[in-house]
Amino acid sequence: MDIAKISIKGQVTIPIEIRKKLGLKEGDKVIFMEKGENIILMNSNRLAFEEYGRGMSGAAEQAGISSEQDVIDLVNQVRRKTWEDAHENNA
Repeated sequence: MDIAKISIKGQVTIPIEIRKKLGLKEGDKVIFMEKGENIILMNSNRLAFEEYGRGMSGAAEQAGISSEQDVIDLVNQVRRKTWEDAHENNA
């Protein structure tokens, strides 16, 4: 358990071990979420990434992506299409 003191301006220093666990560094933003009678401190970037992941849930399966090689093939296909579109007028 870590304890922090609130300054006269309402500021709190987040203990180093908590910052490490949350993956926080200088300049990062945090979110305070209410859960029942508790307030939870979260890394805002991590929360956004998790929400994005939930929103994309099932998209890979729908696209037929089931392996790392499928991802590599898809990236190569998109790159090839982008290159072809960019150079279409030069042919």
